[in-house]
Amino acid sequence: MTPTLSELFAVFGRIGVLSFGGPAAQISLMHSELVERRKWLNENQFLQSLSFCMLLPGPEAMQLATYAGWRLRGVIGGLIAGLLFVLPGAFVILALAFGYAWWGELPLVQALFVGVKAAVVIIVLQALLKLSKKALTQNSDRILASLAFAALFFLSVPFPLIIAAAAIWGSIAAKPADDTPQARVPFPTGQSTLRTILIWLALWLIPIAILWLSGATFLTEIAIFFSKLAVVTFGGAYAVLAYMTQEIVGTHGWLTTAQMIDALGLAETTPGPLILVTEFTGFVAGFTQSGPGLALAAAILTLWVTFTPCFLWIFAGAPYIEYLLDRPRLRGALAAISASVVGVILNLSVWFALHVLFAAVKPGGWGPVVQFADFQPINALLIALAGVLFLVLRLPMLVVLGAMALAGATAVNFL
Repeated sequence: MTPTLSELFAVFGRIGVLSFGGPAAQISLMHSELVERRKWLNENQFLQSLSFCMLLPGPEAMQLATYAGWRLRGVIGGLIAGLLFVLPGAFVILALAFGYAWWGELPLVQALFVGVKAAVVIIVLQALLKLSKKALTQNSDRILASLAFAALFFLSVPFPLIIAAAAIWGSIAAKPADDTPQARVPFPTGQSTLRTILIWLALWLIPIAILWLSGATFLTEIAIFFSKLAVVTFGGAYAVLAYMTQEIVGTHGWLTTAQMIDALGLAETTPGPLILVTEFTGFVAGFTQSGPGLALAAAILTLWVTFTPCFLWIFAGAPYIEYLLDRPRLRGALAAISASVVGVILNLSVWFALHVLFAAVKPGGWGPVVQFADFQPINALLIALAGVLFLVLRLPMLVVLGAMALAGATAVNFL
């Protein structure tokens, strides 16, 4: 059954508004709507689509929605599905960013965020546990994850280099004998692929060129940085957050560490992909530079360079899905990347926890350095409370975030 455009709009609009809870919940929601209720895709088509999207940089749930729309109604269907998955959350994030920029320094707001930051530590830990069960299936995977963690935490190796090294190792380690029996799917032909690539590359890069030529230095830096981020976001938003924070806080000085943790906490409360945290960081960076006008321009630009590449990957690669999924060396590279991403997220978990548990975290020769005199016991108790609510009672994320915000405010004001 081929849906009409109005049906497609209604269904993906519903998915976009209800897509809370991260990629697993979002993918489950799409499976329920597209496979079980509407029967627009069968089980095999859905799983193939998901496998393809997991090969790509960027948010896999948003790209799965785009691919499903493309499969059902071509490019226009892909645009409807992808945009409706992103825009509801983007509008909510924009409203939250305005509120944060104006009122984020108020004592009450800061007190609320103490509890949210504690919850963020457990949220990232949850992501780590879920991914490790899927990605670490053998000893070589665990070794890769450990090496990735050590390279980031102790040696400050750049995130893109870790991903590249893991991909190269995974492709080399794939058994050569696998190539012959598996290579059955012929390479598809099509004259429109090059045109598709050129159109979407132009949409992505021409605005950056215009900003650069006009001398808009700050916006050009924002565009280039988040464009680079869009190319290396394998493993989802959690995997790239440590690299993103390192660059935004350490290299560019656009935000503080505390603001980055606040950004993730706010992004967790909204529908849509977690990578919308980039919109928030772009807004706050622009607001710090020159007020609300530049903040709005930076937020829109960040959205543009974050999600335009997603449409490029899907529309250019969708006709080749079966061929790509049949490449054993590509599968080996993906498996190695997934294993190393566990180490990357472990680094993020430790990094967040240190910044919540200690009043000051300083860079050292072999990783962060803390002093026990800076330990904050109230924050440790809040992290423990978040752990009970999330991991033991398994309460919904929005409920836990609300409860932790109130607990943080109470702890700061009365303990």
